[in-house]
Amino acid sequence: MTYPKELWENTRLEHKTYPIQLFQNRSPKVKPNDCILYLHWHEHFEIIVMREGSAVFHIDSRPYIVNEGDVIIIPGGGLHVGYALHYGNVRYDCVVLNAALFNDWVHDPVHAQFVAPYLEGRLRFPVKPSEQDETCLRYYSLLDEAIAELAAKPPAYQLVVKSKLYALFTLLSRTFMEQQASGKPYLVNRDRFKTLIQRIESNFCEKITVEQAAKQVSLNPYHFCKLFKKLTGRTFVEYVNVCRMNEADRLLRESNDTVTEIAALVGCDNPNYFTKLYKQYKGMTPSQARK
Repeated sequence: MTYPKELWENTRLEHKTYPIQLFQNRSPKVKPNDCILYLHWHEHFEIIVMREGSAVFHIDSRPYIVNEGDVIIIPGGGLHVGYALHYGNVRYDCVVLNAALFNDWVHDPVHAQFVAPYLEGRLRFPVKPSEQDETCLRYYSLLDEAIAELAAKPPAYQLVVKSKLYALFTLLSRTFMEQQASGKPYLVNRDRFKTLIQRIESNFCEKITVEQAAKQVSLNPYHFCKLFKKLTGRTFVEYVNVCRMNEADRLLRESNDTVTEIAALVGCDNPNYFTKLYKQYKGMTPSQARK
């Protein structure tokens, strides 16, 4: 389902390499029917943990009552809004993440079987998982641990968060996939993209356009862009840039090449543009990374 563009939220995630963000929402002294989450949608997953109070969240036009301790999962593209149910305070933590967070596993066949169908939108987790299977209550400690890391941001918190959320998604898949996967097979052939992705991930200085990439997998550019983003969680250009900046990061830390030389090795002829791109994806300049 496609919702009006006017309701689309351009949710800014702090780092493109680790596209995840914590929002801690606090609404003191609300009254019943006060809006605590305005109507919007975005391409990212959203996980809400209710810490205090009660609310009703309408997700894709269906109401879900959420009380203290409840967890709801809003799929990418889901239209959602929230209203308070009672007088008092409402507090909830909101984790927003893009499917691209888990791109490291794109070639893994077990990932392709169990987690990718949810990341690509073929299957959806229940909005209130524990309501359908109480086993899910045991998984929520992973979410609490991820939120604690996101709030405190100790060294390498991104890796801890990524691993906790990946474990959460995997366990939810184990719980619900068998009963959900009886529908029609998905039409995207993942294998046709493997050679292209391997090409991107190994030939960093190669100039490849969307048209050339689409031709390699025998698709027109429009359908190629649509399927590539569904498969990877990123646009083609974003995926290329992430791969290049990851390689640049490795070279900055492990080689003695100059910044200009590294820029050329990852396909950036203009060192100033390289610095801008690196900062956009890594949150610092190449010189800062080298220090």
